[in-house]
Amino acid sequence: MEILQVADAVAREKGIEQELVIAAMEEAIQKAGRSKYGHEFDIRVVIDRKTGEISLFRYQEVLVDEEEMENEATQIYLKDALHSHPDIKPGEFIIEPLPPLDFGRVAAQTARQVITQKVREAERDRQYEEYKDRVAEIVNGVVKRVEYGNVTVDLGRAEGYIRRDETLPREHFKNGDRVRAYIYEVRQEQRGPQIFLSRTHPEFMAKLFQQEVPEIYDGVIEIKAVARDPGSRAKIAVLSRDSSIDPVGACVGMRGSRVQAVVNELQGEKIDIIPWTEDTASFVVSALAPAQVAKVVLDEDARRMDVVVPDEQLSLAIGRRGQNVRLASILSGWDIDIMTEAEESERRNAEFKTRSSLFMEALDVDEVIAHLLVIEGFTTIEEIAETDIGELARIEGFDEDVAAELQNRAEIYITQKAEEFEKRCQELKIGEDLISAQGLTRDMILKLAENGVLTLEDLADLASDELIEFIGEEKSDNDHANTVIMDARKALGWFDDLEDESEDEDEGESGEVAGEEQGDGEQKEAVGTA
Repeated sequence: MEILQVADAVAREKGIEQELVIAAMEEAIQKAGRSKYGHEFDIRVVIDRKTGEISLFRYQEVLVDEEEMENEATQIYLKDALHSHPDIKPGEFIIEPLPPLDFGRVAAQTARQVITQKVREAERDRQYEEYKDRVAEIVNGVVKRVEYGNVTVDLGRAEGYIRRDETLPREHFKNGDRVRAYIYEVRQEQRGPQIFLSRTHPEFMAKLFQQEVPEIYDGVIEIKAVARDPGSRAKIAVLSRDSSIDPVGACVGMRGSRVQAVVNELQGEKIDIIPWTEDTASFVVSALAPAQVAKVVLDEDARRMDVVVPDEQLSLAIGRRGQNVRLASILSGWDIDIMTEAEESERRNAEFKTRSSLFMEALDVDEVIAHLLVIEGFTTIEEIAETDIGELARIEGFDEDVAAELQNRAEIYITQKAEEFEKRCQELKIGEDLISAQGLTRDMILKLAENGVLTLEDLADLASDELIEFIGEEKSDNDHANTVIMDARKALGWFDDLEDESEDEDEGESGEVAGEEQGDGEQKEAVGTA
């Protein structure tokens, strides 16, 4: 019974099934038996689950006389087997009991290594199964060791790792310190499951509020967005599903007790709690607090907004090293440009003059008419050509005759520009594929052609900074340039070969796995027959 007691003790200590420990012992004794009787023999071991008795057996497969024998030690012809086992049939096994093993020092050491390895593998599998579904949870642990700022945390039945860049600035741990962290990834690796923890992840702060604020845990208050500059400042947007509950007040708590508990855990990180609203402009105004906002202009297509603040509020709105506006941008998901009222007025006047000049030149109208069109919100000649005549006629000082004449001049201008563009394309020998490329205007295409970019392949060969240099920083930024170049490469099928190679590799790996599974299946079938 001692062997069963040992197996039970190991299973309890490692948190694994007793059956796995006994199976590891059987494999270890089987390996020792083959070392004694010969590795060419099929030696198998059975440990009785009730008495703990160890039994060794030698297996020989019975072959039909016509079959080809591969291993004389593990196979025997039917005619020879009938002498000792008259009822034996082909495909069955002759099972001969062997005397108990007398473990020597080497055999005992080998058995110990096999058992240790199998138990360790079972423990790793148990750890992975336990923690793979605990991603996005907060766990408590004790610091086990610290190496170059990387912290190993004892979680009780597993170990977690906090990389140096996942710890808060100016945060130092010593062996034995208690620590709380957020599980953001669990990976199964060769050396065992790797549980990666973080104290800088935005969701760590959200989970801390969930622990401190019962309304969030109950779902009455929802955390809509979190933005953090770890160790310095954070913003969190909250929404109440009950109109009678103030979400900001609930998160702050009586005399700030709730938010202070989170601040203390995050080493004094300042937290701004902001009420969430569907109105993006209002939400961004709240997110930029404590700065006061005078005006917000949204570009919904580009998800960009210009925020105008009084001159004395500019530094407050931007924050130290741009921290305030950066966190507000992350929180809202919009790109935010901060400008003073003077800068906004200057830019608006410049745009007004540019558009007025365009209308005066393209439509051959005086300054008054051009100004009226700009004031009404027209930005391009195409908008004037596509607008209904009745809508144009409703502009103060216009009638249907004026509207029709403006629209006629707009269409003539567009036609002339198209003809000039086509003629210029022929002169520069620009390829049709470049003309139809996504994300490029006619002016951009001509500028690219003047710099030697004449085909879609030439465009795909460019780097983003080259594209911006060719067409001008005022018309393209890094995101636009990268999108245009990637679309060109996709249109040329540059990534198709990579996808095919990836599919071939996947098929090859699947074939190897299938082959291994087939081999394993054959071995299991043989054992099952025995």
